[in-house]
Amino acid sequence: MTLFSLKYGALLLLVAQNTFLVLLMRISRTTGGNLYASSTAVVCMEILKLVTCIGVVAWQRNGYQGLMAALREEMLNEPMEVLKLTVPSVLYVVQNNLLYFALSHLDAATYLVGYQLKILTTAIFSTLMLGKVLTTMQWISLALLTGGVSLAQLHASNNQASAAKDISDVGTLHTQNSFAGFVAVFLAACTSGFSGIYFEKILKGSKTSLWMRNIQMGSSSILLALISVFVTDFQTVRTNGFFYGYTNTVIAVILLQALGGLVVAVVVKYADNILKGFAASFSIITSCIISYFFLDFQPSTAFVMGSILVLSSSYIYEKGLPSQLSWLSRKYPWLLKKVGKVDDVSGPDSAVDVRSLSAEPRDSPEPTGKDVNVALSKKLDDNV
Repeated sequence: MTLFSLKYGALLLLVAQNTFLVLLMRISRTTGGNLYASSTAVVCMEILKLVTCIGVVAWQRNGYQGLMAALREEMLNEPMEVLKLTVPSVLYVVQNNLLYFALSHLDAATYLVGYQLKILTTAIFSTLMLGKVLTTMQWISLALLTGGVSLAQLHASNNQASAAKDISDVGTLHTQNSFAGFVAVFLAACTSGFSGIYFEKILKGSKTSLWMRNIQMGSSSILLALISVFVTDFQTVRTNGFFYGYTNTVIAVILLQALGGLVVAVVVKYADNILKGFAASFSIITSCIISYFFLDFQPSTAFVMGSILVLSSSYIYEKGLPSQLSWLSRKYPWLLKKVGKVDDVSGPDSAVDVRSLSAEPRDSPEPTGKDVNVALSKKLDDNV
């Protein structure tokens, strides 16, 4: 298999994972039948992630004895490290519950467009917490991104009003609130941005592997996810059972969300810097196409314009102006002006974690074994 086919195979795998995760999550929350408690799905996902990471560490350390030695060294002997990771653990649990809520109220395409706000929130937190300095053009692209998401929200609001009018005589419909869905998306983008930057700060200079970091986080995430079940869905779980409403679609969602980050770790060494920014864009496009033909999604003019703004601004933020518009930077050099020392960071998210839903490859020599963990730990950037 050639390197060319590996690169594009990696891209297709990432796009498929991102697209079908969101589509299936949306279907699982809006189709008829018994509705499952999303907090229980988060618990199952966290358990599966933890078990998977334990398996990877056991394989890296040559079996059970090596695994136990690693757990003793990194967990029992480093309680403060585990405690520090409680912060992103809380945020990841909150974020995952927010995403389930958002997809209960927004169609998949609108959700994907809105969730690109994580580019904005990550940029803001990276300037506040890491001292990153953006160019004027990057700030303009973030403003365009916000405008594009606003247009997508307008589309969702109009669709909700139209749907309410159409079923006014029927009186039965899964209650949806597009505004509440967008609030959930915005809050999820904020938690994604902050937790990614916080996680990056912890990873910098650390010799602990990415897999072990996720075991450290997973131990507290499961406990926090169980607390979330008790707080939000205790009565439902007590009455109907923990796995009430689970179907094959729900199980597929849990598997895709839990194992999606492993796709990142497997394909990151094959996808280059040029392809990495297209995974999110292609996911939006493919979800629109699938939703249009199979899920009765009708894109409005506002949605199309908003999507174009989001996709264009994402590209400009990461890659700069396309060659056809390079004359703008020559005519207005202040567009590229930076103030202060800037780390070599390009792109929206700042840490690759097997807990994330998307992949951010980087240009580097092809790593193997332990080098993959080092490369991932130093990685800055992301694409939902």
